Amino acid sequence: MCVNYAPVQRQLLRDVFGVEPPDAEWRVDAWPDYPAPIVRAAADGSREAVMGSFSMVPKGRIPPGVRYFPTANARTETIGKLSSRLQRTGRLANFAS
Repeated sequence: MCVNYAPVQRQLLRDVFGVEPPDAEWRVDAWPDYPAPIVRAAADGSREAVMGSFSMVPKGRIPPGVRYFPTANARTETIGKLSSRLQRTGRLANFAS
């Protein structure tokens, strides 16, 4: 699974998506938890470009004291077996709550 992307350029945001780019700067490559522009629907239904990041489990959602394990190469056949998805109790970690 590829985990780095080339974010859209400022001019493409204008020409293709019809939105103004965010004021922030972004890198040429976007990796998990790197900010990059995304196009989304605004509250009024129009398009807008904002900064965002991606990750299977965003670092900001990991509870204090729980070790961060990158899950970019997580596989269904090993889920529940590898320490990247298990808490010390042996149960799957719940990062959605």
